[in-house]
Amino acid sequence: MIENQKKQYAWFLQPFVLLWEFVASILKFTGRILGVILGLVLMIIGIILTVTVIGAVVGIPLIIFGFLLMLRGIF
Repeated sequence: MIENQKKQYAWFLQPFVLLWEFVASILKFTGRILGVILGLVLMIIGIILTVTVIGAVVGIPLIIFGFLLMLRGIF
């Protein structure tokens, strides 16, 4: 189903529909912010691990995963 299509609701349900959409948009925004912060933390941990030669095996994929998580949160 295409997400841009809006369903028509009865007039007495409109306040509940608007409240539900408002709460959903807040949760979506919070999830994006959390994803960006978590991605940044994973990138920092990956950089710290990459400083040690042994930790580079885990650090480089962690940096990549953190970057992709941040990218997903932004766009």
